[in-house]
Amino acid sequence: MNEFYQHLINGLVLGSIYALIALGYTMVYGIMQLINFAHGEVTMMGAMICLTVLNAMLGSSGMPHYLILLLGMGTAVIFCMALGFTIERVAYRPLRNAPRLAPLITAIGMSIVLQNIAMLMWGKRPLNFPDIIPIARFEILGAHITNVQIVIIVSAVVLMLGLWLLINRTRLGRAMRATSQSPALASLMGINPNTIISVTFMIGGGLAAVAGVMVNAYYGPAHYTMGFMLGLKAFTAAVLGGIGNVAGAMFGGILLGLIESLGAGYIHKLTFGFMGSDYQDVFAFMVLILILVFRPSGLFGERVGDRA
Repeated sequence: MNEFYQHLINGLVLGSIYALIALGYTMVYGIMQLINFAHGEVTMMGAMICLTVLNAMLGSSGMPHYLILLLGMGTAVIFCMALGFTIERVAYRPLRNAPRLAPLITAIGMSIVLQNIAMLMWGKRPLNFPDIIPIARFEILGAHITNVQIVIIVSAVVLMLGLWLLINRTRLGRAMRATSQSPALASLMGINPNTIISVTFMIGGGLAAVAGVMVNAYYGPAHYTMGFMLGLKAFTAAVLGGIGNVAGAMFGGILLGLIESLGAGYIHKLTFGFMGSDYQDVFAFMVLILILVFRPSGLFGERVGDRA
């Protein structure tokens, strides 16, 4: 039972990260009906920018480590928000009225461009997160949880709650919901759809930056291809919850993290030693296939034909 609780904690940490990235996918799709496949690379850029700031300031600024970490994360968030704005303005806005295949190809192309820019700037070698966070371990129901894991889970919950309140309790949120229903009608009500779409990309970019720093700080080195798999899994989480549904993306990310963690923990026993935990990526794509076959709209999405 202790092993089960440990996998549960690990799954919540992983799922929290997936949920933050999935929110960027689902918000953009909800407003533009576009899958932004470059979103995973925005996550990667957030990790790389934070590392650059940390390595530049450690040992020379004399500031406390936690302030340097906050400054690095803040810089990454601002950079990724600006990157999200730029991607929308340069790559997607000119193709807004084009056939759907054109923005999709552009998204894939933008993903490759960002990967190559990162490779040129930071090289091909993985970059390790500096050892500036003292690790403390706590025991819960026989399982161990670290202070870093607690911070990741709590931060993700706070950010997701803040986004939910923004969308459902503010004028900006109402404008975002109106634009997602009909940009043309929203413009008649005094809303500028271009501004709302840009803000949506910026919010998604900021959340992706936080997720990228979390991945680098807890799971391992950052490298220029790290966004590819993270993006695919976050996209799977968004589809699982219902692409275009913000609450669905949150739930889908948490659920996918739990499925992947529990699957990786027990696959050795289920296959009688034939497969190990290194096959954990299989579960994410099995979930994607099953959802697309049996519930294409996702767990919280509308079934085809539900709309009158």
